[in-house]
Order: sequence, then structure tokens, then C-alpha cells
Amino acid sequence: MSETAQAGRFRRLAESGRRRIQLTVGDGRIEAMEGDSLLTALLLAGQHLRQSEFGDGPRAGFCLMGACQDCWVSLCDGRRVRACTTPAEDGMVLEAIP
Repeated sequence: MSETAQAGRFRRLAESGRRRIQLTVGDGRIEAMEGDSLLTALLLAGQHLRQSEFGDGPRAGFCLMGACQDCWVSLCDGRRVRACTTPAEDGMVLEAIP
């Protein structure tokens, strides 16, 4: 995440015992915690998942349980995964999010 990006609207209330991990999104890095989904990591870092195809702004997931098609993200290894059901892994690299 670039230095100019704003912090996410989500905040962790209490944490203990989980290891911090690093992910790369485009040219930036974000921090997550072991056990977070990609969606959790991205939203806590102030990221969005994509721009709406209907012109109403950035999207941040819809159903949050893997039933819809709203949270697909692309990994740099070519895979497309649902951010809401994919665990964040230390060192994971995602393509830049438009």
C-alpha cells in the first residue's frame, strides 16, 4: 500500500497470538494476520477489490461467503480466487487492484 493511501474503514478490536504476515498488492505491501482472508487483509489496508462495472465506484465484496462473483482478485501466478474465502498467506502477491 502506498504511503499516500488512506487507512481502511475497518479496525481490529482485539488480537492476540496470531502472527503478522506481509502481502504484495501491485507495487505496494500490506500487512495481515495469519488466518485472515484476502478480503479482510485488503479491506483493513484500505484497499478495494475492483471498480463497479455500473459506474458507482469501488467494490468491496458483496455476500462475503463465496456465493456471489463480486470479490474475485488475480494473483500474480495467474490464478483468480475469491478474496472472501481465500486465506491470506505470507508472501502472497496479488496483481494491482484498479
